[in-house]
Amino acid sequence: MTGWLLAALAGAAAGVLSGFGVGGGTLLLIYLTALAGLGQTEAQGVNLLYFLPAAAMALPSHAKNGYLDKPSLLPAILSGLACSAASAWAATALDVALLRRLFGLFLLYIGLRELFRREDK
Repeated sequence: MTGWLLAALAGAAAGVLSGFGVGGGTLLLIYLTALAGLGQTEAQGVNLLYFLPAAAMALPSHAKNGYLDKPSLLPAILSGLACSAASAWAATALDVALLRRLFGLFLLYIGLRELFRREDK
């Protein structure tokens, strides 16, 4: 029961973050690898499947409230698709230990950047 509850809480927290559009999948990856015992590549696969319905639920609200910059959509989508394909290939080609280290460095970079970022006035 505890395992199910922890998974539900992690999913709920990731859902809240995804609804805000701030990367709930990152939290989900940390939960899946650190607490649920999944391998990095398996966790990434679960995260990709999680993202589709989460984005589908959050997108209408963001669109309704005018939070989509329409001129940016096509370039962002096209570059995102191309980079996703290349990154998926790289993720399956890289050694899992290296992939975990790269993900950890990415999280450290983002965390430090947010911690020391100065707000524009």
